[in-house]
Amino acid sequence: MTGAGLQALGSVGVERLAHHDPALFALLERESDRQQSTLSMVASSSLVDPSILACQASVAVNVTAEGYPGARFHAGCAVIDEIEQLAIDRAKQAFGARYANVQPHSASTANEIVMFSLLQPGDTILGMELDSGGHLTHGAKVSISGRHFNAIGYGLDQRGYINFEQVRALALEHRPKLLICGATAYPRSVDFARFREIADEADALLLADISHIAGLVVAGLHPSPIDHAHLTTTCTHKQLFGPRGGLILSGRDADTRAPGSTRTLSEVIQRGVFPLSQGAPILNAIAAKARMLGLVQTPQFAHVARRIVADAQALAEQLVRRGYRVLTAGTDNHIVVVDIGAAGLSGLIAERSLESCGITVNKNRIPGDDKPPTVTSGIRFGTNGLAWRGLGPGEMARCVELIHRVLSSVQPHGDREYALDDAVRREVRDGVAALCAAFPIPGYPLSTSDEGQAYRTPVLTTAGVRA
Repeated sequence: MTGAGLQALGSVGVERLAHHDPALFALLERESDRQQSTLSMVASSSLVDPSILACQASVAVNVTAEGYPGARFHAGCAVIDEIEQLAIDRAKQAFGARYANVQPHSASTANEIVMFSLLQPGDTILGMELDSGGHLTHGAKVSISGRHFNAIGYGLDQRGYINFEQVRALALEHRPKLLICGATAYPRSVDFARFREIADEADALLLADISHIAGLVVAGLHPSPIDHAHLTTTCTHKQLFGPRGGLILSGRDADTRAPGSTRTLSEVIQRGVFPLSQGAPILNAIAAKARMLGLVQTPQFAHVARRIVADAQALAEQLVRRGYRVLTAGTDNHIVVVDIGAAGLSGLIAERSLESCGITVNKNRIPGDDKPPTVTSGIRFGTNGLAWRGLGPGEMARCVELIHRVLSSVQPHGDREYALDDAVRREVRDGVAALCAAFPIPGYPLSTSDEGQAYRTPVLTTAGVRA
């Protein structure tokens, strides 16, 4: 089977887009060129294999399939059922889970599904504070999680590590129905076993959100929460290098009785996804998830995962050598958080000045931050995209050299405005261009002028992937 029909359909689609909507086509071309010619160090993003892009653009999008494999509310789902079941089986295999739901549209949606399936409005939840590295959906007051539930927050100790004494004290004082662990800007490993001990002592359910470390969990480079947390959620686009979407997983607790219910946790979540929270699933995204979940089980992905951690540790070391205040003085994963306020800059100025030179990062609040979320005193780096492109620890010194050239040259005017010499900007852009040329995105055309002929060998193959 060659898939000639799919290939032809893809070519027709591109041709029609170029001919009938040149304005949109040009924008997409520009975005392709931007990604190829810049260094993405945004910790919450990654790059995807071209085969995943093909799944996203597949005919699966044409099917409506409310329900689950073998129990749909529409006809015409026989093949779609096999695609979703393949994704489910691969998710269980990749994470060592007993239960997997591949339909959530995002990790935020997955977290909300867990909460609204198992809790009542006003119930107490305990999650990491936003400024300490937590996520909006872990109880932030601006989020639905913080508005519909009584959200209590825990933070970090003086070293910048999770303050487990505080977590336990708050859990025993407030008796939350749900304890949430996992983070969006925490550079150290998470002790899921200790969180489970606290959850059991407080008679709470434990939810682990591993959106930022899911790839390391699959590769065995970070402890797995699957058999510690009652439920585990993750997005699929950060460290799994897949499409935009989410997963809900469960291990040894999948078949235990849900509190206040005659159903098991997996049964409650199954109904919580559909029909409680979502209608028809996004089937082209589920096809892309199936492809992703196959790729992350390859030896090649394990190699990329090791490079992610090695790059981040080298990046942190080089930043410290340049005099930057790196939170916790290092990292165990792909995240490096810098107190840029200590260097006399705001996170917003650091983000904008670096982007103008071809390096993308994101501003980020840090513990005790006195600046608003739109400005911040910190910046967050991530190495997912760099590692995928093949940059190793040896290249991190050059990356930090370019970063420092910008940040040491920028002239701030308050927290939002800045000036940067054009000569510095050109110098750094040239340095970025050289790195990007040496490490193009695997499997992508090197430029639009190549007419699709020049490709770098993809990092991952299907060798060894089981159905």
